[in-house]
Amino acid sequence: WIAQIVAAKGVITNSRSPLVNYRIYSGNTIGVPSVKRKIQNIKRNRRMMTIQFNSFKTDILNALGKLGAQILDLEKLAAHKGSVLGQLPNHPQPSQKRFESLLHKELERLDPLHTIYVEAESKKIGQIQVPETLLMIMRQSPCLKIEATLEARIEFLQRDYRYMIEDQKQLKQQLQFLKEIVGKETLESWNEFIEQGLWSQLVTELLEKHYDRLYKRSQHSNYAGYANSTCYTTDDLSEAGIEQLAHQIIDKEKRLA
Repeated sequence: WIAQIVAAKGVITNSRSPLVNYRIYSGNTIGVPSVKRKIQNIKRNRRMMTIQFNSFKTDILNALGKLGAQILDLEKLAAHKGSVLGQLPNHPQPSQKRFESLLHKELERLDPLHTIYVEAESKKIGQIQVPETLLMIMRQSPCLKIEATLEARIEFLQRDYRYMIEDQKQLKQQLQFLKEIVGKETLESWNEFIEQGLWSQLVTELLEKHYDRLYKRSQHSNYAGYANSTCYTTDDLSEAGIEQLAHQIIDKEKRLA
């Protein structure tokens, strides 16, 4: 994303696909035989499902994990939410090498005979690069699309990015990176919203003028299964609402298995 500030549509890729010849960006190969076999089995059995909803995909991923599903939380490993506002306070990102080591351990624990839920990401999560082979598998996976109402997304994002609301100076600095994309006038308007505490208006414009457009282009161009994805809708992104959505996903996947 972001887990990116939220796009109008979220997707969960249901790839049951693996990582063959898994090469990491530093040019090394994860050569542990057990891991290589695991990657090959994941691909052979097509058991990876990628979650692609911009705003709360980490939360739905965690909810699925609490229900016993296998998850691969890339943003947790990278210590970043993936968007321009995704840097966590007082929590620096690991080095690329450390990220790859953590990813290695996560891959080792996965059972390739059962579905693996993973967030859909761009090539980079903050400063961390997602291994190309993993990214390729995610992008080839079937998708589950989640559509939430604008009101629910705005409310969720104000909770999820509370640390940015509480640090207005940092928020303005981060939004400055979008100046060339949205223009000087729009950025000035956003800064006024920040100074006046108009958070709902700010989030609405961030979604409508930037993130939703960016997300839609990215999903259609990068994820092969997006157009034919199974769609789930919700107007409740509270903890209980997300848990209910996770139940719906697992129940339906069991019926389709």
